[in-house]
Amino acid sequence: MSTLLTLEEPAADGAARPNWRAFTEMGFRPLYLAGCFWALASVLLWVFAPARLTGVLSAMPWHAHEMLWGFVATIAVGFLMTAGANWTGRNPLRGAPLAALCVVWLVARGAYLAPGMTAFAIAAAADLLFFVWAAAALARAVWITRNRRNYGVPLLLLALAAAHALYLRAALAGDYLALMRYFNTGLLAMAVLTLLIARRVLPFFAKRAVAGLEIPPHTRSGHWQLGAGVLAIACLLAGAPRAAALLLAVTGVLALVQWLAWKPWAARRVPLLWILYVGYLGLGLGLLVGAAQLAGYVARPAWPAHVIGIAGFSVLIIGMATRT
Repeated sequence: MSTLLTLEEPAADGAARPNWRAFTEMGFRPLYLAGCFWALASVLLWVFAPARLTGVLSAMPWHAHEMLWGFVATIAVGFLMTAGANWTGRNPLRGAPLAALCVVWLVARGAYLAPGMTAFAIAAAADLLFFVWAAAALARAVWITRNRRNYGVPLLLLALAAAHALYLRAALAGDYLALMRYFNTGLLAMAVLTLLIARRVLPFFAKRAVAGLEIPPHTRSGHWQLGAGVLAIACLLAGAPRAAALLLAVTGVLALVQWLAWKPWAARRVPLLWILYVGYLGLGLGLLVGAAQLAGYVARPAWPAHVIGIAGFSVLIIGMATRT
């Protein structure tokens, strides 16, 4: 019998091979994976194998540093390298330079685990280079395109880099009070950066995910919020915790006001959206816990870091990483 119809697909000329160049075309691809993997690996080390933390930066200082600068700030850099391309129309970092930035990040993570001052110096320098390089790449894209709205974003990355350097100096000196002050400075710099990002992306996503949803821009209150956050950072560095507490409370209250104005009940049926609302709420509450701790109403200094870090940063990261 002759064949009337063939159901097989025609043979392709050749199967498409994976293109590794695509992996380094956008910052979120390598850095989201690296940051999320390190969050899991570093917590497992901290909980189940603390004896393996033999570097100069060990125990609690290592854990705090890696959660903030090794995990959360790494995700922020990945986001900014991607969002910067949308904001400016110019990709801040791609291809071989982005791959090299990731190698620098890997060197830092490994060197902190190795014993000796040489390894510590390599790790500290690599981390500093990572943040300064990312800030410079973003600043170049912003400056060339005269994207004035984002002139301050690279400065927040530089603030993270400076807080990192001061934190490590305090750790070497064994000065616990300075260590906590600089950690809180880095935490707050990251919080201000996150508030800036969330104020843009959350209403943008919400209005497209929920038909007919209208959200006020809150531009003026957003400026007040960012201003209060930056001043709180300055007060922390100046050793004025009471003033920092007041400014932090203002920042947190404005976050909660914005959260209510974004109509969170409208997002309840969209998981990719409501998880961002939950994270933003956690961040706002965490800032209020931080204000209470600085004012002397919360005894445990780790509480603000864990509320902001877990209820705020981590939930937002889950939402954004899952979305992308």
